[in-house]
Amino acid sequence: MAKGDLMSRARAGDSDAFRALVQPYRAELQVHCYRMLGSLQDAEDALQDTLLAAWQGIEGFEQRASMRTWLYRIATNRCLNARRSATRRRAKEWNVPHVEPPEPTRLGEVIWLQPYPDSLLRAVTDAPLGPEARYEQSESISLAFVTALQLLPPRQLAVLVLRDVLEFRAAEVADMLDSTVGSVNSALKRARAALRRRQTPAAQCPPAPGSAAEDALVARFVRAWESADLDALVDLLTDDVFISMPPVPFEYEGRGPAVRFCAAVFRAGRRYDLVPTRANGQPAFGAYLRTPNGISHGTGLYVLTLADHRVSAMTRFDNSMLPWFGLPRFLPSR
Repeated sequence: MAKGDLMSRARAGDSDAFRALVQPYRAELQVHCYRMLGSLQDAEDALQDTLLAAWQGIEGFEQRASMRTWLYRIATNRCLNARRSATRRRAKEWNVPHVEPPEPTRLGEVIWLQPYPDSLLRAVTDAPLGPEARYEQSESISLAFVTALQLLPPRQLAVLVLRDVLEFRAAEVADMLDSTVGSVNSALKRARAALRRRQTPAAQCPPAPGSAAEDALVARFVRAWESADLDALVDLLTDDVFISMPPVPFEYEGRGPAVRFCAAVFRAGRRYDLVPTRANGQPAFGAYLRTPNGISHGTGLYVLTLADHRVSAMTRFDNSMLPWFGLPRFLPSR
């Protein structure tokens, strides 16, 4: 059915026609909300609010902009409202039995952060960004980038994502935010400068996703972690490796602090089975603690950041994330 016919039917109250109009944009809108909010759960809530608002406002949609631009306007403003109204989430205390963590290098600034399953990214990454995009597709969804976004003021965050990731024109962004082109350009300049200040020195490129090099590096990590082989793990870490574990605020930066943290985990006699998955375009694992009764209990989700032939970061999330990745809460121990 032609898009014009669908629009007419949607305006007349046909919900099936409305769903057909918005379905092509649903996946990318969810990713947009995730970049804005840093939370998969909050992104899904914002997406549902966006679609409800669009359904309620479809009759007044004048088509001066495209359907996609109109939906991004709604989604962006819903996310900005969510960020302004959100109560500050508290950090969680360390609660791993029998493990006494070493003193962290620092306490994290971004407490509320969640990973994004690659299974939800496929519909978006199959349509590559245009040649003017400031960030590569993989970088624009990486944990490091999403984390850095959460440290920006809300409007700067929105402007940077809309301009540098999604390539909307300054005039379009100004219209979305009920602002001016001058204000948008100023916010973009400040956002870019803030991101540059937080960028680490350029690292060596990671191996290509799914490549033999990535598979080999990931397999070495799994062997080292499952066997609690600290020496093998040390050989895999970059000098500036970074370990974080939101919503626990502890962060360990540098090989020495990272090794002391891993040693504390291994000394407690905790042994894990790792089940592979992918998050934010990066290798990830469901982590399952082995128990004497032959059942491994899901304790969290690890996401690795790779640099050349080493691991440059590991982010640990709690076990509430496992269902989002299709992973069970329990496994038979290997």
